[in-house]
Amino acid sequence: MGNIVAIGYGNDLRSDDGIGQRVANTLQLSNVKSLAVHQLTPELAEILANANLAIFIDACLISENYQVQVKSLSPESFNVIAGHTADPRSLLALTQAIYGHCPRAWWVTVPGVNFEFGENLSPLAEQGIEIAIDKINHLIKTARKELCMKLA
Repeated sequence: MGNIVAIGYGNDLRSDDGIGQRVANTLQLSNVKSLAVHQLTPELAEILANANLAIFIDACLISENYQVQVKSLSPESFNVIAGHTADPRSLLALTQAIYGHCPRAWWVTVPGVNFEFGENLSPLAEQGIEIAIDKINHLIKTARKELCMKLA
């Protein structure tokens, strides 16, 4: 499967807010460019323009179902991109506008409960990271199968 990029983002000095970075740093998959960043910046558009598949990983406030969520993304402008954007859809829209292409994209959100200053993750976040990695592996495996079927 062409270029795959996984971007985990969040503040790793705010406990569970660092989930996205932790997942990105843990991913060790061949043919996957994994980036751990504090925030989504316009500079990432160039990397996305050269990707066939993008997976964004972020923490979220705990929801009713306490589960890791995987959502398909499309480019949408939600806010002006000045120094950074908190929404991957805006970054995809920027990529599309500048480069005329944006990759197929997924958003993996992992619930957290502790967003205070600190570097330790909650047990819920630790468990969510394991689940997120499994879901990301499944997304990549499925995308590679789909490409093989198209080429056959």
